[in-house]
Amino acid sequence: MFLHLGGETVVLKEDIIAILDIRTKQAVSTREFMEISSDEGFIRQISESGKEKSIVITTKDIYISPISCSTLKKRAASEIGIIDEL
Repeated sequence: MFLHLGGETVVLKEDIIAILDIRTKQAVSTREFMEISSDEGFIRQISESGKEKSIVITTKDIYISPISCSTLKKRAASEIGIIDEL
């Protein structure tokens, strides 16, 4: 199945490694990871500047999404009929 990340971007759910809140960029380890990923060309900005809400790490790329991580979780769960507590 696919998960819509915003704009015209969809990814295979099986390729998703993690969905992080954009506020995690403040952590030193996350900031370093994102800087290295940017230098290597893995970052895909799919949201307008200032509207970033989540970071979606896949096996191929890292997406900066305008959709919150809780909404992405609900979308992923509703597609297979599973909704667990947030």
